Amino acid sequence: MELDDLKQSWKETPIPTPVNKNIMEMIQHKSYGPVAALKRGFRKQMIIMALMPFILLLTNASDISKPLTSVLYWSYVAVAIGVIIVAYYNYRIADKMQDMNGMVKANLQQQVSVLQTRLRWKIIGLRIVFIFFIVLLEVLPYIQHYRMLEKWHSLPLFARFAVYLGFLLLQYFISPLIIQRKFGRHLNYLQSLVKEME
Repeated sequence: MELDDLKQSWKETPIPTPVNKNIMEMIQHKSYGPVAALKRGFRKQMIIMALMPFILLLTNASDISKPLTSVLYWSYVAVAIGVIIVAYYNYRIADKMQDMNGMVKANLQQQVSVLQTRLRWKIIGLRIVFIFFIVLLEVLPYIQHYRMLEKWHSLPLFARFAVYLGFLLLQYFISPLIIQRKFGRHLNYLQSLVKEME
């Protein structure tokens, strides 16, 4: 009788699953989880930045030579290419995190750390690019003539710099919030999962 009771209690006892296995399953899942969300975000970023120069060309379809001879347009194309390259490398890191089997904790921590560092650099890069475009808008009328920029430069210098400062402050506070929402929260969740690993 005692042997039957022992067998019954043994069958009813849940078998503990290793924590690492559950975490790795969550990380490696293709459609949900923090890594899948990161991959989707990086992929969207690459697609949008690749399409934007073509959309700008389409808006000037009546005079296609205008944007093709514009320093402002080609500067934007260069920035878009830079963003696409960085997003691609970030996508590759996330893809490796999702596809590798038997990854050790240290490797995951390193990859999460690299992505977090790149997001911090992205925030700094956005500020630098914004300042670059402000300088370009101020210098460009001396190089090329645009009706729109001539109207902008007809405003007093103080008013233009007040607008620049307003946009710079807005970008300074809004960009980190957007980046945290799109990527940072997933990286923080990944970091907490890695800390739970044994």
